[in-house]
Amino acid sequence: MIEIQATPLKEVLIVRPKVYADHRGFFYESYHEKEFRDAGINVTFVQDNHSRSTKHTLRGLHYQINPGQGKLIRAIVGEIFDVAVDIRWNSPTFGQWFGITLSAENKMQLYVPVGFAHGFCVMSDSAEVIYKCTDYYSPKDERGIIWNDPEIGIQWPTFEPILSDRDQKHPYLHEIGRDFIY
Repeated sequence: MIEIQATPLKEVLIVRPKVYADHRGFFYESYHEKEFRDAGINVTFVQDNHSRSTKHTLRGLHYQINPGQGKLIRAIVGEIFDVAVDIRWNSPTFGQWFGITLSAENKMQLYVPVGFAHGFCVMSDSAEVIYKCTDYYSPKDERGIIWNDPEIGIQWPTFEPILSDRDQKHPYLHEIGRDFIY
């Protein structure tokens, strides 16, 4: 059983699984296709990714084009600040962002559909993140937006993130292509 919670970015959804816990530990279904479809997340996931990062690592803001890639993100170790940014031109929420803390402890997930950029920052000493994707990774179709774009104004939990070379060189929001039209 899952509970779906809306966010200010209407299509970006918080997923709260029903967790069964006792003295032995816990159990929950992290993904159940029928429940997700019944809750309005009517997509097919084709790839799972797993990353491990150290504190203050910031990955993003990433997205794919042709046709795009939706993601279902969760932290299985540690804690991250997870962010989605609406990059659909003409959308009433274009350029707006939503952020939430995902952790191994709270077991929440964030669904980020096609047409949104995604990124996260590690808040614990380290974190492991698993995310399901609606399309396969395509190097030629990967894109990004600079993490600290003032037009977006994300309030990241660190001022000096650890970034990849690629993530330091992404364009600003106003410089990206019109790959997604609302």
